Amino acid sequence: MQYRVRHITKYAYGAPVSLCYNMAHLLPRETEHQRCLNQKVRIYPLPVYQNENTDYFGNQTFYFSIQEAHKKLEIDVTCDFDITPIDLDAYRAKSITSCGQLRALMQSPSTEAEYLAKEYLLDSPQIRRSEDLKNYAKEVFSDEKNALKATLEFTHKLFSEFTFDPNTTTVATPLEQVLEQRSGVCQDFAHLAIGCLRSVGLPARYMSGYLETLPPPGQEKLIGVDASHAWFAIFLPELGWVEFDPTNDLMPSDQHIVTAWGRDYADVTPLQGVIFEGGGSQQMSVSVDVRRL
Repeated sequence: MQYRVRHITKYAYGAPVSLCYNMAHLLPRETEHQRCLNQKVRIYPLPVYQNENTDYFGNQTFYFSIQEAHKKLEIDVTCDFDITPIDLDAYRAKSITSCGQLRALMQSPSTEAEYLAKEYLLDSPQIRRSEDLKNYAKEVFSDEKNALKATLEFTHKLFSEFTFDPNTTTVATPLEQVLEQRSGVCQDFAHLAIGCLRSVGLPARYMSGYLETLPPPGQEKLIGVDASHAWFAIFLPELGWVEFDPTNDLMPSDQHIVTAWGRDYADVTPLQGVIFEGGGSQQMSVSVDVRRL
């Protein structure tokens, strides 16, 4: 399956910005199932400096600096992808590790992949382990249960017990509040799942990217209505990192496009940086379009 993703971010400032430095996580990753065919980045005003690199987690980044006064900033990124569907039945057939075995393995890793996965047991800037999170998840992740099946069960639990509501949380809402109010958005559900998994001793990481959304039968697909998406992955020694989407109660196969991964959202923020001046106020708008080629 081939996709084209166009992600446009616009800023409008209350007064001219004299200088800005930015780093973006908007370029695609190469994965076992995903290949980037081409990519194009347009920035207005034109940067005086621009450079692509990779971060600690292997994500593609690009840095840019604008050194002329501007009241508007636009970053327009277009990427074409080729995605090979993941054989989910094969994943289920190969999954042999129990939750208890995975916990023990993380205490005494023996391979490079296991040592790297252990990092995803630790607290991170936006995810802290807690007794409340542990208590919410521990029954699902009992020692004897198959780890993949338990994660599927927990994904369904989140989907069933939480309501998608973009008006109840912000990027700074604590996980305990999300757990108490039982509502949030995809980022909250991914963070909550990761917090719960880490709290019961299982390694989990944050996945950021895009999800193809299809219009109702007989209707045209609108441009710019797709959105950035978030889900999570758990490490299993026999399979590597296996992804789960609690917002949609499924395991991603060929409609999820990965941009970046890390410990939590703070590691993969689409755009971050500093500006000088700007009038103390700014407005941001984001348009995302995902189309099959």
